[in-house]
Amino acid sequence: MDKNQQQAASKLLLDSWQAGTTIIELATTFRPNSRADAYAIQALLENTADQPLTGWKIAATSLAGQAHIGIDGPIAGRLLAERQISSERFTSLATNRMRVAEAEFAFKMAHELPPRETPYTMEEVLAAVGAMHISIELPDSRYEDFATVGVEQLIADNACAHEYYIGPECENWREVDLSNHSVTGRTGSLTKGGSGANVLGDPRIALTWLVNELSQLGIPLKAGQIVMTGTSTDPVPIEPGDEFTADFGQFGQISIRFSD
Repeated sequence: MDKNQQQAASKLLLDSWQAGTTIIELATTFRPNSRADAYAIQALLENTADQPLTGWKIAATSLAGQAHIGIDGPIAGRLLAERQISSERFTSLATNRMRVAEAEFAFKMAHELPPRETPYTMEEVLAAVGAMHISIELPDSRYEDFATVGVEQLIADNACAHEYYIGPECENWREVDLSNHSVTGRTGSLTKGGSGANVLGDPRIALTWLVNELSQLGIPLKAGQIVMTGTSTDPVPIEPGDEFTADFGQFGQISIRFSD
């Protein structure tokens, strides 16, 4: 794809996001056919942001997450600062069509991990982490049927990124087996249980995947950036009037209420 095609795809997706509307799919004249082209389209989002990226999200790190958007492996998306929910409060679902909430482990980086030819090990990645947080993601898509458009179009659509809330820092998380750590997402009488094992086997494995995905693209994971590693439970359906609570056991719980 040339730059004009990438810009046309990015503009269509961004206009749809800002207007709260949807499209069927990208036109064949500017539809990405590779992950590299898809990430190049996604990267243009940064040109429209007034603030630096908060960090990155990973979509489809669980089998349930993969089934939800119709792909068979993880993809990365950018966390835009203007989409961060600043406190546990009422959040409008007026333009959100996906309408699910996800309980996620998130890591804040203390040191930059620059691109390199050799893949990073999990030990190297964890040595660069400054803190772990509990968090909630409210994904969405600009496509009418996001489960059928395919991995490249979903990457271009910022990996279904939308709104997110970063909760408090967790104490003593390095001493905990995150893969076996239970997580619960609930709203009203609906409860979905899970664990860190749903996140590519372990949230730390997912974080390492993200670092190496960015490295292959020539992108550093910068100090201060946050990585949301994917849902620990099945996505929990939400509607206006609901309150979603993500319970991380010893790490605490956080909630968001939803309005029209």
